[in-house]
Order: sequence, then structure tokens, then C-alpha cells
Amino acid sequence: MLIDQYLDAALLGLIEGLTEFLPVSSTGHLIIFDTLLGFEGPPGKVFEVVIQLGAILAICTVYFARLWKVVTGLKDDPGARHFAMAVILAFLPAMVLGAALHGVIKAVLFNPTVVSIALILGGVAILMAERLVPAPRYHQIERFPAPLALKIGLCQCLALVPGVSRSGATILGSLLMGVDRRTAAEFSFFLAIPTMAGATVYDLYKNWSLMNVDSALLIGVGFVTAFIAAALVVKVLVDFVGRYGFAPFAWYRIAIGSGMLAFLYL
Repeated sequence: MLIDQYLDAALLGLIEGLTEFLPVSSTGHLIIFDTLLGFEGPPGKVFEVVIQLGAILAICTVYFARLWKVVTGLKDDPGARHFAMAVILAFLPAMVLGAALHGVIKAVLFNPTVVSIALILGGVAILMAERLVPAPRYHQIERFPAPLALKIGLCQCLALVPGVSRSGATILGSLLMGVDRRTAAEFSFFLAIPTMAGATVYDLYKNWSLMNVDSALLIGVGFVTAFIAAALVVKVLVDFVGRYGFAPFAWYRIAIGSGMLAFLYL
């Protein structure tokens, strides 16, 4: 395998780690940079999905103490059980729709034109939502009512369209339903764990017969760089959002989406 492919895999892993928890669509960025780099990874777009698990592992590492407290408190701590319930309820809609529409999404929507349009529309939506955000009423995941968690999960389903952004859809949905910025961002992080783990297992199951040693090595390179980048960016994001909001990401989305459309069609 050419060294250029490993360098491309490392770069894509870096991009994944930096963008997974930003409201800018990591999958959309991977599709765009696949096109720009001419990267041909494992068939079935497995690379683009599986390396996201590296970023998710970073969340488990950074928030290990909190997650461990939830796991060990499930028996006796009502707050821990409520936390787990909220994450599970929010995960269910994307699990069902993702499995049902998996083939259509990969065949029809994984292309740079769809991503570019989704980036632009998502940027406009963020700017509009920032003006409509109500005063926060929910400040702890442990106090999320079940209907709120389920509604946030429905918002996450919008991100089945590449370019929408899973974190963007869940964070903005949370804000519009009265969750404060920091809690909305953190809930999006925790919700990513079952969502991306499920997507990875499902994708590997669907494409296992097409995998080989070269494919595994490429995925490994992207996985490691995604983990490192995500571990560095996740805490910075929470502080940045708490201070500046999401408007800077909206303008970035509009700029990169417009630039990619110009590259494709002009």
C-alpha cells in the first residue's frame, strides 16, 4: 500500500477528531476531503464510519470518571439511572431509522453535493436558532424528563443526512427545548457513544466480507489520529460554546459549503 494512502488516512483521522463534536458535520468533512484528496479507502465507506469510534473513545477517556460514576451507580443512584435512561431514549430513534435507511443513505446521500448543501442550510439554521433560543430550564442531564430526551433523539435523526451534523442537530434541538449550552454540548457527547458504536458495528457487519489487512491498517491509522485529535478538542469546545455560542460555526459551515459547491460546479 502506498505511503500516500496512510498519510491521507492520518489526515482524515485528524479531521474527524477535530470535527466530530463540533456542529460542522464530521462525516460531511470526510466526504469532502475524500473528494479533494482522491482518497479510496475500504469499500462501503466503512473507513469514514469506523474511525469515528476513535473520537468516541476519546470521550470515554476524557469523561471516564463521570461515566464510571453512572455505571457503578445504576443500582442505587436515581440520578445515574435517569442519566442512562435519557441517553438510551435519545439513542433509539437514530438506531431504528439508521438501520432501516442504511442502504439508501450510503448509496444516495454520501456525495459532496448533498454535503455542501446540507452544510449551508445547517449554517443558516444555526444562525436562526441562535435568535430563538429560550431561557434555559434544564441544567443537568440527570434531570432530563423522558419526553425531552426522546425529542432530542428525534433531532439527531436529521444527521442521517451527511452534512447536517449529529452534534449540531442534537445541540441545537436541546437549546431550543430549554437546555443550557454546556449541558446540551455534553449530552451530545454522551449520546454519541451508543450512536457511533452502533453505527460502527452495523457497518462492519454489513461490509465484513469486503475487508482485508490493508483496509484494517488504513482504518487503524485513522482511528488513532481521530482519538488524539478529539481528546484535545472536546474540553476546548465546551468552554468555547459557553463563551461565544454557535454563530462562528454557522459562518464556517456556510463558507466551506459554498466553497465546495464552487469547486464542484464552477
